[in-house]
Amino acid sequence: MATYAQAGVDIEEGDKASRIAYNHAKNTFASRKGLIGEPLQDDGGFTGAMDMGDFLLVQNDDGVGTKMEVAERLKKFDTLGYDLLAMVADDAACVGAETISLTNTLDTNKIDPETVDQLMTGLEKACTENKVIIPGGELAEVGDSVNGNVWNATAVGVLQKDKRITGADLSKGDVIIGLKSDGFRSNGFSLLRHILKEKFGEDWHTAPYEGEAHQGKTWGEVALTPSKIYNNLIMALHGRYGEPTKVTLKGVVHVTGGGIQGNLDRLLKKTGLTADLNNLPAPHEPMLKLMEIGIVSKEEAYKTWNMGVGMILITSPEDQEKTLEICEQEGYEAQVIGSL
Repeated sequence: MATYAQAGVDIEEGDKASRIAYNHAKNTFASRKGLIGEPLQDDGGFTGAMDMGDFLLVQNDDGVGTKMEVAERLKKFDTLGYDLLAMVADDAACVGAETISLTNTLDTNKIDPETVDQLMTGLEKACTENKVIIPGGELAEVGDSVNGNVWNATAVGVLQKDKRITGADLSKGDVIIGLKSDGFRSNGFSLLRHILKEKFGEDWHTAPYEGEAHQGKTWGEVALTPSKIYNNLIMALHGRYGEPTKVTLKGVVHVTGGGIQGNLDRLLKKTGLTADLNNLPAPHEPMLKLMEIGIVSKEEAYKTWNMGVGMILITSPEDQEKTLEICEQEGYEAQVIGSL
């Protein structure tokens, strides 16, 4: 039975390290007390916010992780920009912030102009579609310090103070809406690679994918499916900076590492409420196949992969119909997956 731990990732140790890092970070907050940029504390939140007087400045970091290795195997890097933007812009959107800029850092053992061109072509396209600029970045040739490429980004967003989504108004009976993902996004790839390597060997990325959903593709191509970015939808619902809201989003959850439960808990633990997820969509076919191939338990799969739900919105019952209507208008598959 394959687990994330067998693939080399210890979630509990990772969570422990994250708590340690955040506690050190919080210790710096007092240094800006009473100054521009005084931070707002949000334990377990998806992004950091700072008080800029008339507005809030939001900032967070992430990367494409070991999805990069899949791209390296296929020598295809032009879709990873969608994954990179999704990881940071969708985190910022959880508080209602509009991401306005993204800077990125590529650490590589050997700089290859063609690889850089492909990476930035995809990032340029993704950012342009989401009205995000790239004011700068860094290319670092670090020799044997890394094996291949490591690509990370920092997003900066802006938010009106009276539009910050905190989860403070969540109440029993609120509707939980799941937004369909397109694939694995950028989480759980260590387990994916472990299972496929055990099954097909070192060249697992060339193994034909046998299923209805991705006919004619290899497992590598299926794994590289770019992330769907939810930033534009959240802006359509909540309004960009200076725009009015169309519906009241009481909570927004980005389903990344830890899956649906792990990330929903980050919001709900502040409220004492629980969720009845009684209408989850069927997971993507490749996820079900990996569960079968690797003998992965349902519990393990749901805490490692997004299982078909990339983002979660929580609204009042009164806003349910309009929220679903706007999702459809904007081209996003959405369904009610439960309630509080």
